[in-house]
Amino acid sequence: MTDKLVIALYFMVMLGAGYAGMRRSRDAEDFTVAGRRLGPFMYTSAMSTVVLGGASTVGGVSLGYQYGVSGMALVLALACGITAIGLLLSKKLLRNGIYTVPDLIGRRFGISARHLASVIVVFYSLMVGVSQIVAIGTVLNVVFGLSPTVAAMAGWAVITLYSVAGGMWSITLTDVIQFVIKTAGIFVILLPLSIHRAGGLGHMQARLPHSFFSPIGIGVGTILAYFLLFFFGFMIDQGNWQRLFTARSEKVAFYGCVASGVYCALYGLAGALIGTAARVILPTLANPDNAYAELARKVLPVGIFGLVIAAALAATMSCASGLLIGASTVLTNDVYRPLRGERAASVRANRVALAVVCVAALMVSFASGSVVGTVTVAADLLAAALFVPALGALFWPRASRTAAVASMIAGAAGCVLFMVVDGLYANEPVMYGGLASLVVFLAVGALKPAPSRTGAAPVQLESLASE
Repeated sequence: MTDKLVIALYFMVMLGAGYAGMRRSRDAEDFTVAGRRLGPFMYTSAMSTVVLGGASTVGGVSLGYQYGVSGMALVLALACGITAIGLLLSKKLLRNGIYTVPDLIGRRFGISARHLASVIVVFYSLMVGVSQIVAIGTVLNVVFGLSPTVAAMAGWAVITLYSVAGGMWSITLTDVIQFVIKTAGIFVILLPLSIHRAGGLGHMQARLPHSFFSPIGIGVGTILAYFLLFFFGFMIDQGNWQRLFTARSEKVAFYGCVASGVYCALYGLAGALIGTAARVILPTLANPDNAYAELARKVLPVGIFGLVIAAALAATMSCASGLLIGASTVLTNDVYRPLRGERAASVRANRVALAVVCVAALMVSFASGSVVGTVTVAADLLAAALFVPALGALFWPRASRTAAVASMIAGAAGCVLFMVVDGLYANEPVMYGGLASLVVFLAVGALKPAPSRTGAAPVQLESLASE
Protein backbone atom coordinates (compact mmCIF):
# COMPACT_ATOMS: atom_id res chain seq x y z
CA MET A 1 0.00 0.00 0.00
CA THR A 2 2.87 2.38 0.74
CA ASP A 3 4.31 1.86 -2.74
CA LYS A 4 0.91 2.45 -4.31
CA LEU A 5 0.50 5.66 -2.34
CA VAL A 6 3.91 6.87 -3.57
CA ILE A 7 2.86 6.29 -7.17
CA ALA A 8 -0.54 7.92 -6.58
CA LEU A 9 1.26 10.93 -5.10
CA TYR A 10 3.47 11.07 -8.18
CA PHE A 11 0.40 11.20 -10.43
CA MET A 12 -1.06 14.01 -8.29
CA VAL A 13 2.17 16.01 -8.59
CA MET A 14 2.05 15.61 -12.38
CA LEU A 15 -1.51 16.93 -12.48
CA GLY A 16 -0.51 19.84 -10.26
CA ALA A 17 2.37 20.71 -12.58
CA GLY A 18 -0.06 20.50 -15.48
CA TYR A 19 -2.30 23.05 -13.80
CA ALA A 20 0.67 25.38 -13.21
CA GLY A 21 1.60 25.04 -16.88
CA MET A 22 -1.97 25.86 -17.93
CA ARG A 23 -1.74 29.18 -16.09
CA ARG A 24 1.42 30.04 -18.08
CA SER A 25 0.02 29.09 -21.51
CA ARG A 26 -1.49 32.36 -22.70
CA ASP A 27 -0.88 32.00 -26.43
CA ALA A 28 0.11 29.44 -29.06
CA GLU A 29 3.84 30.09 -28.58
CA ASP A 30 3.51 29.28 -24.89
CA PHE A 31 1.51 26.16 -25.70
CA THR A 32 3.84 24.76 -28.36
CA VAL A 33 7.36 25.94 -27.34
CA ALA A 34 7.00 27.16 -23.72
CA GLY A 35 7.39 30.78 -24.77
CA ARG A 36 11.04 30.13 -25.82
CA ARG A 37 12.16 30.93 -22.26
CA LEU A 38 13.93 27.84 -20.85
CA GLY A 39 17.34 28.18 -19.21
CA PRO A 40 20.11 25.56 -19.14
CA PHE A 41 18.79 23.25 -16.40
CA MET A 42 15.15 23.21 -17.47
CA TYR A 43 16.09 22.86 -21.13
CA THR A 44 18.57 20.01 -20.58
CA SER A 45 16.13 18.23 -18.27
CA ALA A 46 13.31 18.52 -20.81
CA MET A 47 15.49 17.46 -23.74
CA SER A 48 16.75 14.43 -21.83
CA THR A 49 13.30 13.31 -20.75
CA VAL A 50 11.86 13.46 -24.26
CA VAL A 51 14.67 11.15 -25.40
CA LEU A 52 14.59 8.72 -22.49
CA GLY A 53 11.17 7.13 -22.56
CA GLY A 54 9.81 3.63 -22.19
CA ALA A 55 12.05 2.20 -24.91
CA SER A 56 15.12 3.60 -23.15
CA THR A 57 14.09 2.63 -19.61
CA VAL A 58 11.82 -0.43 -19.66
CA GLY A 59 13.13 -1.43 -23.11
CA GLY A 60 16.76 -0.68 -22.23
CA VAL A 61 16.62 -2.89 -19.14
CA SER A 62 14.87 -5.55 -21.25
CA LEU A 63 17.73 -5.49 -23.77
CA GLY A 64 20.24 -5.69 -20.92
CA TYR A 65 18.38 -8.72 -19.58
CA GLN A 66 18.63 -10.41 -22.98
CA TYR A 67 22.09 -9.34 -24.19
CA GLY A 68 24.03 -7.72 -21.34
CA VAL A 69 25.92 -4.42 -21.48
CA SER A 70 25.65 -4.23 -25.28
CA GLY A 71 21.93 -3.68 -24.71
CA MET A 72 22.86 -0.03 -24.22
CA ALA A 73 23.36 0.25 -28.01
CA LEU A 74 19.83 1.54 -28.55
CA VAL A 75 20.13 4.36 -25.99
CA LEU A 76 23.69 5.18 -27.10
CA ALA A 77 22.39 5.74 -30.63
CA LEU A 78 19.75 8.10 -29.21
CA ALA A 79 22.43 9.93 -27.23
CA CYS A 80 24.54 10.42 -30.36
CA GLY A 81 21.49 11.64 -32.28
CA ILE A 82 20.53 14.27 -29.72
CA THR A 83 24.15 15.48 -29.54
CA ALA A 84 24.27 15.78 -33.34
CA ILE A 85 21.16 17.98 -33.29
CA GLY A 86 23.02 20.46 -31.11
CA LEU A 87 26.26 20.31 -33.06
CA LEU A 88 24.91 20.27 -36.62
CA LEU A 89 21.33 21.55 -36.75
CA SER A 90 20.46 23.82 -33.83
CA LYS A 91 21.94 27.01 -35.30
CA LYS A 92 20.25 26.63 -38.70
CA LEU A 93 16.86 25.65 -37.28
CA LEU A 94 16.73 28.40 -34.66
CA ARG A 95 17.89 31.18 -36.98
CA ASN A 96 15.31 30.25 -39.61
CA GLY A 97 12.40 29.69 -37.24
CA ILE A 98 11.83 26.07 -38.30
CA TYR A 99 10.42 23.87 -35.56
CA THR A 100 8.63 21.16 -37.50
CA VAL A 101 10.20 18.78 -40.01
CA PRO A 102 7.33 19.25 -42.52
CA ASP A 103 7.80 23.04 -42.26
CA LEU A 104 11.40 22.64 -43.42
CA ILE A 105 10.36 20.29 -46.22
CA GLY A 106 7.48 22.55 -47.25
CA ARG A 107 9.47 25.79 -47.35
CA ARG A 108 12.08 24.20 -49.56
CA PHE A 109 10.06 21.75 -51.65
CA GLY A 110 6.43 22.92 -51.68
CA ILE A 111 3.05 21.98 -50.26
CA SER A 112 2.84 18.42 -51.65
CA ALA A 113 6.17 17.48 -50.07
CA ARG A 114 5.04 19.16 -46.83
CA HIS A 115 1.86 17.07 -46.64
CA LEU A 116 3.72 13.83 -47.36
CA ALA A 117 6.28 14.64 -44.67
CA SER A 118 3.44 15.47 -42.25
CA VAL A 119 1.90 12.02 -42.71
CA ILE A 120 5.23 10.33 -41.96
CA VAL A 121 6.05 12.52 -38.94
CA VAL A 122 2.59 12.14 -37.40
CA PHE A 123 2.74 8.36 -37.88
CA TYR A 124 6.17 8.20 -36.25
CA SER A 125 5.29 10.45 -33.31
CA LEU A 126 2.01 8.66 -32.74
CA MET A 127 3.56 5.17 -32.81
CA VAL A 128 6.40 6.07 -30.47
CA GLY A 129 3.83 7.67 -28.18
CA VAL A 130 1.91 4.40 -28.35
CA SER A 131 5.02 2.50 -27.25
CA GLN A 132 5.22 4.69 -24.15
CA ILE A 133 1.60 3.91 -23.29
CA VAL A 134 2.37 0.19 -23.66
CA ALA A 135 5.35 0.64 -21.30
CA ILE A 136 3.15 2.41 -18.74
CA GLY A 137 0.73 -0.50 -18.87
CA THR A 138 3.58 -2.97 -18.35
CA VAL A 139 4.86 -1.15 -15.25
CA LEU A 140 1.48 -0.51 -13.61
CA ASN A 141 0.39 -4.08 -14.36
CA VAL A 142 3.24 -5.41 -12.22
CA VAL A 143 2.64 -2.93 -9.38
CA PHE A 144 -1.14 -2.83 -9.10
CA GLY A 145 -2.07 -6.16 -10.66
CA LEU A 146 -4.33 -4.39 -13.15
CA SER A 147 -4.85 -5.70 -16.64
CA PRO A 148 -2.39 -4.11 -19.11
CA THR A 149 -5.28 -2.31 -20.83
CA VAL A 150 -6.66 -0.74 -17.65
CA ALA A 151 -3.15 0.12 -16.45
CA ALA A 152 -2.29 1.81 -19.75
CA MET A 153 -5.53 3.80 -19.67
CA ALA A 154 -4.76 5.10 -16.17
CA GLY A 155 -1.34 6.41 -17.16
CA TRP A 156 -2.69 7.73 -20.45
CA ALA A 157 -5.42 9.70 -18.65
CA VAL A 158 -2.85 11.56 -16.53
CA ILE A 159 -0.66 12.33 -19.58
CA THR A 160 -3.65 13.61 -21.54
CA LEU A 161 -4.94 15.82 -18.72
CA TYR A 162 -1.70 17.66 -18.01
CA SER A 163 -0.62 17.88 -21.67
CA VAL A 164 -3.92 19.22 -23.01
CA ALA A 165 -4.21 21.62 -20.08
CA GLY A 166 -0.99 23.54 -20.55
CA GLY A 167 0.80 22.21 -23.61
CA MET A 168 4.58 22.57 -23.62
CA TRP A 169 4.68 24.56 -20.37
CA SER A 170 2.90 21.77 -18.50
CA ILE A 171 5.06 19.15 -20.20
CA THR A 172 8.25 21.06 -19.36
CA LEU A 173 7.36 21.49 -15.69
CA THR A 174 6.50 17.81 -15.39
CA ASP A 175 9.67 16.93 -17.29
CA VAL A 176 11.88 18.70 -14.73
CA ILE A 177 10.21 16.79 -11.88
CA GLN A 178 10.44 13.55 -13.83
CA PHE A 179 14.12 14.17 -14.64
CA VAL A 180 14.97 14.45 -10.94
CA ILE A 181 12.89 11.37 -10.02
CA LYS A 182 14.34 9.08 -12.68
CA THR A 183 17.92 10.27 -12.06
CA ALA A 184 17.55 9.35 -8.39
CA GLY A 185 15.62 6.16 -9.13
CA ILE A 186 18.05 4.76 -11.71
CA PHE A 187 21.50 6.02 -10.71
CA VAL A 188 21.23 6.40 -6.95
CA ILE A 189 18.89 3.54 -6.02
CA LEU A 190 18.24 0.75 -8.55
CA LEU A 191 21.69 0.49 -10.20
CA PRO A 192 23.82 0.02 -7.07
CA LEU A 193 21.25 -2.11 -5.23
CA SER A 194 20.65 -4.46 -8.17
CA ILE A 195 24.38 -5.03 -8.75
CA HIS A 196 24.86 -5.63 -5.02
CA ARG A 197 21.94 -8.11 -4.92
CA ALA A 198 23.44 -9.94 -7.95
CA GLY A 199 26.68 -10.44 -6.00
CA GLY A 200 28.72 -7.69 -7.64
CA LEU A 201 30.13 -7.38 -11.14
CA GLY A 202 32.60 -10.23 -10.61
CA HIS A 203 29.86 -12.66 -9.63
CA MET A 204 27.72 -11.50 -12.54
CA GLN A 205 30.59 -12.22 -14.96
CA ALA A 206 31.02 -15.68 -13.47
CA ARG A 207 27.32 -16.52 -13.77
CA LEU A 208 26.60 -15.21 -17.25
CA PRO A 209 28.03 -15.98 -20.72
CA HIS A 210 31.00 -13.90 -21.88
CA SER A 211 28.82 -12.22 -24.52
CA PHE A 212 26.91 -10.42 -21.76
CA PHE A 213 29.98 -8.26 -21.10
CA SER A 214 31.03 -7.75 -24.72
CA PRO A 215 30.29 -4.34 -26.29
CA ILE A 216 29.08 -6.15 -29.43
CA GLY A 217 27.28 -9.03 -27.76
CA ILE A 218 23.95 -7.93 -29.19
CA GLY A 219 25.40 -8.27 -32.71
CA VAL A 220 27.17 -5.87 -35.05
CA GLY A 221 24.21 -5.91 -37.44
CA THR A 222 21.82 -4.93 -34.67
CA ILE A 223 24.12 -2.15 -33.45
CA LEU A 224 24.36 -0.80 -37.01
CA ALA A 225 20.59 -0.98 -37.38
CA TYR A 226 20.07 0.91 -34.11
CA PHE A 227 22.53 3.54 -35.29
CA LEU A 228 20.71 3.96 -38.59
CA LEU A 229 17.34 4.01 -36.87
CA PHE A 230 17.93 6.11 -33.81
CA PHE A 231 20.92 8.29 -34.67
CA PHE A 232 19.58 9.43 -38.03
CA GLY A 233 15.96 9.12 -36.91
CA PHE A 234 16.43 11.24 -33.80
CA MET A 235 18.18 13.96 -35.77
CA ILE A 236 14.84 14.57 -37.51
CA ASP A 237 12.57 13.67 -34.60
CA GLN A 238 9.76 16.23 -34.31
CA GLY A 239 9.78 16.16 -30.52
CA ASN A 240 13.47 17.04 -30.46
CA TRP A 241 13.17 19.85 -33.00
CA GLN A 242 10.28 21.37 -31.09
CA ARG A 243 12.27 21.24 -27.87
CA LEU A 244 15.05 23.27 -29.48
CA PHE A 245 12.71 26.24 -29.65
CA THR A 246 12.00 26.16 -25.93
CA ALA A 247 15.61 27.33 -25.30
CA ARG A 248 16.03 31.01 -24.51
CA SER A 249 19.18 31.30 -26.67
CA GLU A 250 21.27 29.48 -29.27
CA LYS A 251 23.93 28.85 -26.63
CA VAL A 252 21.46 27.11 -24.32
CA ALA A 253 20.16 24.97 -27.20
CA PHE A 254 23.65 23.98 -28.35
CA TYR A 255 25.21 23.06 -25.01
CA GLY A 256 21.97 21.63 -23.66
CA CYS A 257 21.86 19.06 -26.48
CA VAL A 258 25.47 18.06 -25.82
CA ALA A 259 24.86 17.73 -22.06
CA SER A 260 21.70 15.74 -22.75
CA GLY A 261 23.64 13.38 -25.03
CA VAL A 262 26.20 12.65 -22.30
CA TYR A 263 23.46 12.07 -19.73
CA CYS A 264 21.56 9.75 -22.06
CA ALA A 265 24.66 7.65 -22.79
CA LEU A 266 25.25 7.13 -19.06
CA TYR A 267 21.56 6.33 -18.60
CA GLY A 268 21.79 3.68 -21.31
CA LEU A 269 24.78 2.04 -19.63
CA ALA A 270 22.98 2.06 -16.28
CA GLY A 271 19.88 0.44 -17.80
CA ALA A 272 21.92 -2.30 -19.48
CA LEU A 273 23.75 -3.10 -16.23
CA ILE A 274 20.46 -3.22 -14.34
CA GLY A 275 19.11 -5.66 -16.94
CA THR A 276 22.27 -7.76 -16.67
CA ALA A 277 21.86 -7.94 -12.90
CA ALA A 278 18.23 -8.92 -13.38
CA ARG A 279 19.33 -11.87 -15.53
CA VAL A 280 21.31 -13.20 -12.55
CA ILE A 281 18.60 -12.51 -9.96
CA LEU A 282 15.57 -13.49 -12.09
CA PRO A 283 16.88 -15.87 -14.77
CA THR A 284 13.53 -17.32 -15.90
CA LEU A 285 11.34 -14.31 -16.72
CA ALA A 286 8.83 -15.14 -19.46
CA ASN A 287 8.67 -11.52 -20.68
CA PRO A 288 11.95 -9.53 -20.67
CA ASP A 289 9.93 -6.28 -20.74
CA ASN A 290 8.92 -7.06 -17.14
CA ALA A 291 12.56 -7.15 -15.97
CA TYR A 292 12.59 -3.56 -14.69
CA ALA A 293 9.49 -3.81 -12.52
CA GLU A 294 10.09 -7.37 -11.33
CA LEU A 295 13.69 -6.59 -10.36
CA ALA A 296 12.60 -3.48 -8.48
CA ARG A 297 10.03 -5.54 -6.59
CA LYS A 298 12.68 -8.14 -5.72
CA VAL A 299 15.52 -5.93 -4.47
CA LEU A 300 13.92 -2.76 -3.09
CA PRO A 301 12.23 -2.11 0.27
CA VAL A 302 8.70 -0.79 0.57
CA GLY A 303 8.40 2.87 -0.35
CA ILE A 304 11.68 2.90 -2.28
CA PHE A 305 10.13 0.41 -4.69
CA GLY A 306 7.33 2.90 -5.35
CA LEU A 307 9.86 5.66 -6.03
CA VAL A 308 11.78 3.53 -8.56
CA ILE A 309 8.55 2.55 -10.31
CA ALA A 310 7.69 6.25 -10.40
CA ALA A 311 11.08 6.77 -12.11
CA ALA A 312 10.07 4.37 -14.90
CA LEU A 313 6.72 6.10 -15.20
CA ALA A 314 8.48 9.48 -15.27
CA ALA A 315 10.69 8.43 -18.17
CA THR A 316 7.77 6.97 -20.08
CA MET A 317 5.25 9.75 -19.50
CA SER A 318 7.65 12.58 -20.31
CA CYS A 319 8.64 10.98 -23.60
CA ALA A 320 5.02 10.22 -24.48
CA SER A 321 3.80 13.76 -23.83
CA GLY A 322 6.65 15.30 -25.85
CA LEU A 323 5.95 13.06 -28.83
CA LEU A 324 2.20 13.54 -28.75
CA ILE A 325 2.46 17.33 -28.67
CA GLY A 326 4.92 17.02 -31.55
CA ALA A 327 2.32 15.16 -33.61
CA SER A 328 -0.42 17.66 -32.75
CA THR A 329 1.85 20.61 -33.61
CA VAL A 330 2.47 19.14 -37.07
CA LEU A 331 -1.29 18.74 -37.55
CA THR A 332 -2.01 22.36 -36.62
CA ASN A 333 1.07 24.00 -38.17
CA ASP A 334 1.55 21.96 -41.33
CA VAL A 335 -1.90 20.57 -42.17
CA TYR A 336 -4.60 22.77 -40.61
CA ARG A 337 -2.83 26.15 -40.80
CA PRO A 338 -2.29 26.16 -44.60
CA LEU A 339 -6.04 25.55 -44.94
CA ARG A 340 -7.45 27.87 -42.25
CA GLY A 341 -4.75 30.48 -41.73
CA GLU A 342 -3.97 31.92 -38.30
CA ARG A 343 -7.08 30.36 -36.73
CA ALA A 344 -5.04 27.15 -36.58
CA ALA A 345 -2.47 28.88 -34.37
CA SER A 346 -4.84 29.45 -31.44
CA VAL A 347 -4.41 27.69 -28.10
CA ARG A 348 -7.87 26.15 -28.58
CA ALA A 349 -6.93 24.60 -31.95
CA ASN A 350 -3.73 23.20 -30.47
CA ARG A 351 -5.60 21.74 -27.50
CA VAL A 352 -8.17 20.05 -29.74
CA ALA A 353 -5.46 18.59 -31.99
CA LEU A 354 -3.52 17.30 -28.97
CA ALA A 355 -6.63 15.70 -27.49
CA VAL A 356 -7.36 13.95 -30.80
CA VAL A 357 -3.79 12.64 -31.01
CA CYS A 358 -3.93 11.36 -27.41
CA VAL A 359 -7.16 9.46 -28.07
CA ALA A 360 -5.74 7.98 -31.29
CA ALA A 361 -2.59 6.86 -29.43
CA LEU A 362 -4.66 5.07 -26.80
CA MET A 363 -6.69 3.25 -29.43
CA VAL A 364 -3.59 2.06 -31.30
CA SER A 365 -1.90 0.99 -28.05
CA PHE A 366 -4.54 -1.70 -27.54
CA ALA A 367 -3.17 -3.52 -30.61
CA SER A 368 0.52 -3.05 -29.75
CA GLY A 369 2.45 -5.53 -27.65
CA SER A 370 6.18 -4.68 -27.73
CA VAL A 371 7.77 -1.46 -26.48
CA VAL A 372 11.01 -1.73 -28.46
CA GLY A 373 9.26 -3.28 -31.47
CA THR A 374 6.75 -0.45 -31.87
CA VAL A 375 9.50 2.16 -31.67
CA THR A 376 11.59 0.21 -34.20
CA VAL A 377 8.83 0.08 -36.82
CA ALA A 378 8.10 3.81 -36.50
CA ALA A 379 11.77 4.83 -36.52
CA ASP A 380 12.40 2.60 -39.55
CA LEU A 381 9.93 4.56 -41.63
CA LEU A 382 11.00 8.00 -40.36
CA ALA A 383 14.71 7.45 -40.96
CA ALA A 384 14.26 5.72 -44.31
CA ALA A 385 11.83 8.26 -45.76
CA LEU A 386 12.73 11.66 -44.27
CA PHE A 387 16.37 11.80 -43.19
CA VAL A 388 17.82 12.29 -46.67
CA PRO A 389 15.38 14.99 -47.93
CA ALA A 390 15.48 16.86 -44.60
CA LEU A 391 19.28 17.04 -44.58
CA GLY A 392 19.23 17.83 -48.30
CA ALA A 393 16.90 20.76 -47.64
CA LEU A 394 19.33 22.16 -45.12
CA PHE A 395 22.65 21.49 -46.84
CA TRP A 396 22.24 20.90 -50.62
CA PRO A 397 21.23 23.93 -52.71
CA ARG A 398 20.64 21.80 -55.85
CA ALA A 399 17.97 19.66 -54.17
CA SER A 400 14.66 19.90 -56.01
CA ARG A 401 11.00 19.34 -55.16
CA THR A 402 10.81 16.34 -57.48
CA ALA A 403 13.89 14.79 -55.90
CA ALA A 404 12.50 15.26 -52.39
CA VAL A 405 9.09 13.73 -53.10
CA ALA A 406 10.60 10.84 -55.08
CA SER A 407 13.11 10.22 -52.29
CA MET A 408 10.42 10.08 -49.60
CA ILE A 409 8.31 7.67 -51.65
CA ALA A 410 11.30 5.47 -52.50
CA GLY A 411 12.51 5.36 -48.89
CA ALA A 412 9.07 4.53 -47.49
CA ALA A 413 8.37 1.92 -50.19
CA GLY A 414 11.75 0.25 -49.73
CA CYS A 415 11.29 0.18 -45.96
CA VAL A 416 7.80 -1.33 -46.14
CA LEU A 417 8.90 -3.86 -48.77
CA PHE A 418 11.69 -5.23 -46.59
CA MET A 419 9.42 -5.24 -43.53
CA VAL A 420 7.19 -7.60 -45.50
CA VAL A 421 10.11 -9.70 -46.78
CA ASP A 422 12.31 -9.84 -43.67
CA GLY A 423 9.86 -9.09 -40.85
CA LEU A 424 8.73 -5.95 -39.04
CA TYR A 425 11.64 -5.96 -36.60
CA ALA A 426 14.43 -6.97 -38.98
CA ASN A 427 17.53 -4.80 -39.49
CA GLU A 428 17.25 -4.62 -43.29
CA PRO A 429 14.21 -2.31 -43.78
CA VAL A 430 15.89 0.90 -42.61
CA MET A 431 19.16 0.04 -44.39
CA TYR A 432 17.66 -0.62 -47.80
CA GLY A 433 14.93 1.99 -47.43
CA GLY A 434 17.48 4.66 -46.53
CA LEU A 435 19.76 3.60 -49.40
CA ALA A 436 16.85 3.79 -51.86
CA SER A 437 15.98 7.27 -50.57
CA LEU A 438 19.57 8.49 -50.97
CA VAL A 439 20.05 7.05 -54.46
CA VAL A 440 16.77 8.47 -55.75
CA PHE A 441 17.39 11.87 -54.13
CA LEU A 442 20.83 12.24 -55.70
CA ALA A 443 19.83 10.84 -59.08
CA VAL A 444 16.67 12.92 -59.52
CA GLY A 445 18.41 15.98 -58.06
CA ALA A 446 21.20 15.66 -60.63
CA LEU A 447 18.77 15.14 -63.52
CA LYS A 448 16.35 17.84 -62.43
CA PRO A 449 18.03 20.34 -60.07
CA ALA A 450 16.15 23.05 -58.20
CA PRO A 451 15.22 26.14 -60.27
CA SER A 452 17.35 29.15 -59.53
CA ARG A 453 15.75 31.58 -57.07
CA THR A 454 12.09 31.13 -57.99
CA GLY A 455 9.63 31.88 -55.22
CA ALA A 456 10.13 33.42 -51.80
CA ALA A 457 10.13 30.21 -49.80
CA PRO A 458 12.73 28.33 -51.86
CA VAL A 459 15.02 31.41 -51.79
CA GLN A 460 14.98 31.42 -47.99
CA LEU A 461 15.90 27.78 -47.67
CA GLU A 462 18.35 27.75 -50.60
CA SER A 463 20.29 30.54 -48.95
CA LEU A 464 20.18 28.57 -45.71
CA ALA A 465 21.55 25.49 -47.47
CA SER A 466 24.51 27.44 -48.78
CA GLU A 467 25.52 28.99 -45.43
